[in-house]
Amino acid sequence: MTPPRKLNVLTVDWPLSQEQLFPRPAPLIVEIGFGNGDFLLRLAQTHPDCNILGLEISSQSMDKAEAKIEARGLPNVRPIHARAETALAHLLEPQSVQAFHINNPDPWFKKRHHRRRLIQRHTVDLLTSRLCPGGALHLATDVRDYAETAHALLSQTPGLTNRFDAPWLDQIAGRLPTKYELKGYREGRSAHFFCYQRNATPVAHPAIIKELDMPHLFLQSPLSAAEIVDRFKATRHHAGGAHIAVLRAYADPKRDTAVFEVVVEEPTIEQHALLLLSPRTGAGEYMVRLSAVGHARSTAGMHRAVAAVGEWVAGLDARARVLERKLRG
Repeated sequence: MTPPRKLNVLTVDWPLSQEQLFPRPAPLIVEIGFGNGDFLLRLAQTHPDCNILGLEISSQSMDKAEAKIEARGLPNVRPIHARAETALAHLLEPQSVQAFHINNPDPWFKKRHHRRRLIQRHTVDLLTSRLCPGGALHLATDVRDYAETAHALLSQTPGLTNRFDAPWLDQIAGRLPTKYELKGYREGRSAHFFCYQRNATPVAHPAIIKELDMPHLFLQSPLSAAEIVDRFKATRHHAGGAHIAVLRAYADPKRDTAVFEVVVEEPTIEQHALLLLSPRTGAGEYMVRLSAVGHARSTAGMHRAVAAVGEWVAGLDARARVLERKLRG
C-alpha cells in the first residue's frame, strides 16, 4: 500500500475510514499536535499492532512528519492536517480511540486567547466520548496554570478516572521527551503529566457531524454577472452559530459567471472557499453553489454562505427574485 500524502480533514472521509489510511484496521491511537513528529513516530514504533493518527495544524510540521515516516517505512502511522476540534467532531466516531496523547505546548497565554485552548469543557467531553472503554487520555504541559485548569476539568469529568494517585506527575519513566518539553526544561519549567482512563460511567456520545448535500440557490436577475460584481461590497453575516465573511468577487463576462471568496467559521470547522454564480438555461436565471475548487466541505455554515450570497444578489434589483433554495442549516 502506497502511503497517502498531504492528508487534510477536508479531503478524507467523514467519519474516518481506517481502510483509506492504513493497511489494516487496528486499535487507534491519536496524537493531537505532533510538532516535529518524533513522539508520533515513537508511538508507531512502540505500538506496531496499533494504527497511529497524528493531527496537526502546521503545514511545516506535516511535511517534516511525512518525510520521517517515509524514511523509516512505517505503515501504521499517518498525519492529517486538521484542527483537533474538527477531527473530534467530524472524523472520530464515539468509542473509536484507544488513547489520546496531547503534548505541550497549547497554553495560549493571553486571557483573550484562552478560548482557543484545547482543554475546555466541551472538548474534554468530546475526547471522553471518542475514547473506547478503558481507553486513556494522556496530557503533558509545562504551564502551571494550564495544569491546574486541566486538573479541575478532568477530575470533574464523570467518564474519566485519574490513573495517578496525585493530580499529575512531574516525570514518567521511559518517556520520550518532545522538543517543547526539552525547551521547557532548559528554560527552568517543570513538566506536569496527566493520565486519565475511560471508566464505565455512561456519557453523552455526540454523533459525527457528517457532510450535507451540496447547497444550491436558484435566482432570476436582469443583471449580468459583471454588473453584480461591480456592485459588490465585502460583507459579514452571522447565522446559526456560523460567521460568514464574503471577502471578494470576480467576474468572467464572457461566461457571465462570478466567483465569491468566502471564509466560513463554525464551532467545529473553519473553511476558506469559493462560491460560484453561473447562468442557467432560463433567461436571466442563475445558480449559486459551492465551487469544486479547494475541496470545501458542505457544512451547515457553507449552506448559510450560499444563502447569504444568493439573497444578496437577488436584493440588488427590484425585478430579481429567488426561485428555489436547496439549502439546509
